[in-house]
Amino acid sequence: FDQMRGLHTRLPSYLINFHKVDSLSDMNAYISRIKETARGIDQLIVRAKEQAAAGILPPKFAFQTVIVQTKALKDGTPVLNDMNGKIDALVTSKKITSDEAASLKEQSDKAINDYFKPAYTNLLTWLESEVDNAEATPTGVSRHENGKDFYNYRLKVFTTTGLTADEIHEIGLKEVARIKGEMMAIKEKVGFKGDLNAFFKFVNTDKQFFFPNTDEGRQGYLDESTKYLDDLTKKLPDYFGILPKAKLQVKRVEAFREQDGAPQHYSAGTPDGSRAGTYYVHLSDMNAMPKSTMEGVAYHEGNPGHHMQISIAQELESVPKFRTQAGFSVYSEGWGLYSEALAKEMGGYQNPYYDFGRLVNEIWRAIRLVVDTGIHAKGWTEADAIKYFTENSSISQGAIKAEVQRYMVMPGQATSYKIGMLKIQELRKMAETELGDKFDIKGFHDIILGGGALPLELLERRVKAWISTQK
Repeated sequence: FDQMRGLHTRLPSYLINFHKVDSLSDMNAYISRIKETARGIDQLIVRAKEQAAAGILPPKFAFQTVIVQTKALKDGTPVLNDMNGKIDALVTSKKITSDEAASLKEQSDKAINDYFKPAYTNLLTWLESEVDNAEATPTGVSRHENGKDFYNYRLKVFTTTGLTADEIHEIGLKEVARIKGEMMAIKEKVGFKGDLNAFFKFVNTDKQFFFPNTDEGRQGYLDESTKYLDDLTKKLPDYFGILPKAKLQVKRVEAFREQDGAPQHYSAGTPDGSRAGTYYVHLSDMNAMPKSTMEGVAYHEGNPGHHMQISIAQELESVPKFRTQAGFSVYSEGWGLYSEALAKEMGGYQNPYYDFGRLVNEIWRAIRLVVDTGIHAKGWTEADAIKYFTENSSISQGAIKAEVQRYMVMPGQATSYKIGMLKIQELRKMAETELGDKFDIKGFHDIILGGGALPLELLERRVKAWISTQK
């Protein structure tokens, strides 16, 4: 159980957001799944206890967040409200009678009380009994027996390369230095007097760069993000031959799993387009959501980023079915970060402060290479990681803390973004050099996206084959 991908929140979130209820049988399945969710949570508690007995626990901060999340879910209210809403919708659409609805609501209430609540009560009891045994100032996964081997394995999984922790650390240091140079150029362009750290502080604190911490401010963030995405989506045909059928929407994260300053994320729609892809935003603390980075993150999560890449993969008919659903973090996150830069070519970031925000996003991913390897291979503490992050970015303290705590519980995952982006940029440069006037940007993007997610070795092979064909 951790604050990022724990099934204690993923299972209710799945039921609320993705479990379609279009018929009586669908609702019966939902009720059945509530019972099985409880069985799953109970099994996971057994596994967690076995891990704890072996001395393997998440850091204390993860326990503390999971306790808060579990308390918010324990009485089952968010799920029961969703169940009742979906039952009412069936009545409205005349799929069931009012008597059937009354019976379904009774069964739903019983499922929550007899299964869901006891499982989450058991989870809370265990979490509260174990939290004091967790480390308050942990280093990374290498502190455990076999931890270094485990981390090297995670790096291989997330980068699909043989790069070592030391090599990735060095790549990160070089990228941080390069991007800082580009940041200095924008600082000079806007006429800011002071060094880069002073500019970081200005962009990170001046009121002009934040929406008010009100419901109106939250809606403003959603509306402006939607506008940027709508404007860029119109330009996609100039850069892509294959376009997604699925629609894209921007939504706030549900209250029970929302965290101050936590990173935005994308959730895929359905292959048939019946459910839109969703760009989710954490808006509980608007002071952790600067306007300067908003545009770049929208492009990363939406178009031409994750929404486009995942939707196209799901809609492919030219590859085996499993490849339409395959996931390689280095490919998908590399594409998302490449998309942030591509959006500049497409006319995004007209505001220089927002272009600076694009670099803030990019240096953030370069910092990840340094910090993730620092935590898990070089003995860095959470405080060490926060210090490096703070010295090299203008990201808010709330966001930095949430980021570092994310890396702590997801070893290696954060390295995939920059490694993937660098490879896609390398492949594009190779294609441009070899093809010269024959290089077609639409063809290049289609060959990157048209085979679904791939390990980098196979992606490179695919691009080289395309270059030969173009020749």
